[in-house]
Amino acid sequence: MTQAPLSIGHLARETGCKVQTIRYYEDIGLMPAPLRSAGNQRRYGPAHVARLAFIRHSRELGFSLDAIRELLSLADDPDQPCDAADRIARAQLAAVETRLARLQALKLELERMVACCQGGRIAECRVIEVLADHNECLHKDHTAPIREGSVDTPPSDAPR
Repeated sequence: MTQAPLSIGHLARETGCKVQTIRYYEDIGLMPAPLRSAGNQRRYGPAHVARLAFIRHSRELGFSLDAIRELLSLADDPDQPCDAADRIARAQLAAVETRLARLQALKLELERMVACCQGGRIAECRVIEVLADHNECLHKDHTAPIREGSVDTPPSDAPR
């Protein structure tokens, strides 16, 4: 890890995280406030790099910002039992398994829909028929998993 203090731009490049995201993580308290130079420029050290890496990896695994906040709090007190961290990870695993089951049902329904399409006119198009009437679906349990950042939900780490 780099020992010299990093500017926010250098921290962003080193970690692959956007400058705006780093500022946001500071604003919501996930990242500690950095030291400031005489010119009031942010200066980050190795602890900031490590913490940002922890946050990014946690986000890649789908953990919510609240779960990450709790995991960081646990990591900041290494002598306590890891029961809470295990509980958070198990809850995330269960959520991923639920999303996978829903995605599998979506895949099966889409495969069936596409296979039934004869490539004729829209008036007889099976794809359009099924999309227009949910009762035409074989699997009623294929509601699309809601993803952060989808049309329906803003990303949880988006500035508010």
